Amino acid sequence: MTSTIENLQNVIRDTSTFRLSTYFDISKTFLDYIQNTKITRIVSPSPRNNHYIFYQYGNEHSNKITRPLNTRLFIESPEVFKAVFERFVDFLSDLKSYQEKVSDLASTRAYVESKEINKVIYTMQQVIGCVGDSFHESNQARKKIGQLFEILVKLIIQNVGLVCEPRTINIPIPGYEGYKMSYELDVVFSREAAILVSEEEAKYIHSSEIVGSIKTTSKDRIDKIFLDKYLLTKLLQREIPVVAIFLHDVQRSKATRDLEQSGDRHFNIASTFKTNHFLGYTVALNKLDGVYYVDPRPEMSVNAKLKEQIRDFQTFLIRDLWVFSK
Repeated sequence: MTSTIENLQNVIRDTSTFRLSTYFDISKTFLDYIQNTKITRIVSPSPRNNHYIFYQYGNEHSNKITRPLNTRLFIESPEVFKAVFERFVDFLSDLKSYQEKVSDLASTRAYVESKEINKVIYTMQQVIGCVGDSFHESNQARKKIGQLFEILVKLIIQNVGLVCEPRTINIPIPGYEGYKMSYELDVVFSREAAILVSEEEAKYIHSSEIVGSIKTTSKDRIDKIFLDKYLLTKLLQREIPVVAIFLHDVQRSKATRDLEQSGDRHFNIASTFKTNHFLGYTVALNKLDGVYYVDPRPEMSVNAKLKEQIRDFQTFLIRDLWVFSK
């Protein structure tokens, strides 16, 4: 793949042909591009957030500025990324063979402890985001970026041997004959193809299946995920397990976005996670069965109430995925 932003833009316009290898190709090409061109690298000036960086494109791309990138996870070297991706693919093969016992293997223990899983996924998806940020009208790429994160997570789950696909269901509303509620589910996954016990059950969700909501961020979406679990459980009249998977909850601060037009490079970040809303929905509606971040916010590891519910994506992949799908 040629190292030009225009070529990368063309690739992400068509989400229908993506494979894990496609994410690798795009990431390696983008990393080659930032290594071999004079793209501006900007470090957040805040002492608390100086591990976040931005890239600014040149005049040919209207000096567009990327989303903030967490350098504790984002791999900037194309050579390092290639090695990390190859280890990731090898580990997925081990995970498929050994499932939840993979962490007990001496051969994989060091890899699990390295947390490289979060790094490779974060890098691949944030490269997609950075390419999307280069569009003249970045709003046109926002939906593609979200779709490609859903596809990435789906492909990873499929690669470890589970059935995982999006699904649209139409649930009858009790007491209102002829009326149905339509639900588009990001993914429904199970350890093996569900043996559906009735024609009616085949239309909805089998008792061995888990619903997954996959979003790049919880901003403006977290309430719907809690409500979905509540309504699915209520309408289907049984407990429906729902997990939420997020990439991160970070954006450029409003001041930074405003400064983009002026050329000022004093950049900062802002959290989009709403702790009180999350806890409020937990109490008023229901707990989600699992909440996972590739890049968790710091408060998620120090706030006791958040810590008991929110984990990193690696934990989902190597442990909880197998618990849910038993």
